[in-house]
Amino acid sequence: MAILLDENTRVCVQGLTGREGTFHGTRNLDYGTKIVAGVTPGKGGQTALDGRVPVFDTVSEAAEATGCNASLVFVPGVAAADAVLEAEAAGCNLIVCITDPVPVREMMLAVDYLNGREAVLIGPNCPGLISPGKGNMGIIAPDITTPGPVGLVSRSGTLTYQIINELTTRGIGQTTCVGIGGDPIVGSNFIDMLSRFEADPDTKAVVMIGEIGGDAEERAADYIAETMTKPVVAYIAGFSAPPGKRMGHAGAIVTGSSGTAEGKAKALESKGVRVGRTPSEVGDLMQDALGRL
Repeated sequence: MAILLDENTRVCVQGLTGREGTFHGTRNLDYGTKIVAGVTPGKGGQTALDGRVPVFDTVSEAAEATGCNASLVFVPGVAAADAVLEAEAAGCNLIVCITDPVPVREMMLAVDYLNGREAVLIGPNCPGLISPGKGNMGIIAPDITTPGPVGLVSRSGTLTYQIINELTTRGIGQTTCVGIGGDPIVGSNFIDMLSRFEADPDTKAVVMIGEIGGDAEERAADYIAETMTKPVVAYIAGFSAPPGKRMGHAGAIVTGSSGTAEGKAKALESKGVRVGRTPSEVGDLMQDALGRL
């Protein structure tokens, strides 16, 4: 199995006719993802991706015509939050927003609106997700992935790719790899994804990739200790980051004594989570964890 995305997911791409939408939409479609529609206001009735995908003016029109139940958002930042809400209103139960940057206030309102509703939002400012061999929604390179028993959830796009590669080169495949995004306001957090991996019978272990800033990793540590029955291996980016300096993501900033990599690592290790200090060590730790099952 996989979480959120599988071979039956029917995807529309909002912004498919733009540069990024065309490039990544083509890659996702060629991978085998069921991209059934594109959405660009004013271009309804046209086709995209060499005539392979019909384009509609709205997500609701796309859903009515094609039965799409997921949306991949590649629209500019000023329109991204509205695009997310449009997808939810049309019945998409999975929305992946790649866009960066997105105005914080607008995304805060969108995430608050979605809270308690059926739709799952991944992102914004994320690489998306891939279920190897089944589907790809976003910008994760599929050639570094392979099907297998490990779920992966990450705040960092680049580290998602690197640690997927560390797993794959050791012969460790993945059920689903999810980049939840590095903005201060995102639609899904570590606990949301950990709970799905815990419920997935084909996921035997999980890699969690965190970074400095906030307390998401500390909260995840408590959840793992209280709820998870599957081994979790973690990595925290930013051990050498200077306090008060934002490192890469808008959410990756240490304020005072909170949110440090060392503090997060200690919180996880105190709950029994093994934390690698390098991406290569994460691969070794996961190999050992699977060997103990």
